[in-house]
Amino acid sequence: MFDNIITFKSSKKYIDTHQECLPIPTKVNIPEWYKNLDHSLQQKTIKGCMPFLDTLTTGYILKMPVDYAIAHNVSHDDKPVTGLVTGITHYQNSNLSKKHNLNFGYPEFHTTKQLEGSPMIEKNMNLPFHKILNPWIIETPPGYSTLFVPPLNNADDRFSIIPGIVDTDTFKHEINFPFVVNGDKYPHLETTIKLGTPYVQLIPFKRESWKMKIKHYNHEQKEEDQAFSFKYVLHNYKRLFWKKKSWK
Repeated sequence: MFDNIITFKSSKKYIDTHQECLPIPTKVNIPEWYKNLDHSLQQKTIKGCMPFLDTLTTGYILKMPVDYAIAHNVSHDDKPVTGLVTGITHYQNSNLSKKHNLNFGYPEFHTTKQLEGSPMIEKNMNLPFHKILNPWIIETPPGYSTLFVPPLNNADDRFSIIPGIVDTDTFKHEINFPFVVNGDKYPHLETTIKLGTPYVQLIPFKRESWKMKIKHYNHEQKEEDQAFSFKYVLHNYKRLFWKKKSWK
């Protein structure tokens, strides 16, 4: 029995016709390179690091709701194309696309003025920040917000959303995602981000007030803690400290 339930709402038409785009638990999206790693006495790898695994399994994943054809800082017919983003959807009628909150052929963007002074501007090749329209309304229980980030340690190398936190217990609307093109690797990018590509990791959390303290540690206690902490050769953190989490 789960007391904490996160709900994803969209139109019946979208859900019925876009099964490959439904939100999923992050644990379903673990990358193959990680699965193929081995962790042993002979070869210790990141696969033995539970904090890293937690980043690959915590929360939920949103997938690209439509195909995106991107021409970012490229030229067509000797004319510069600056940050054009086009959504290609199953809906030919623009009114249907608007109704389902989907990009359908015109760019949605934020100007660079809105992030003036941010290093993201240079990374995005000094072009407008385009955004992905999201067909999902996301609801959490009272007192819970949601952190939205690019998939942790598993992001697409072409682009990444601009992270944000939304109070999803009170905000009952679709949340759209401005993104930054990875101009460090792709100064000129012309590609299609396919429908179904994971692009957002969302992590619900309880809103609580915190206060910080700075203290000296007790040397004797630290030595005792360290003696306990290195009890096993392999999987020490997992055996002694790690707590299993459940995301379904």
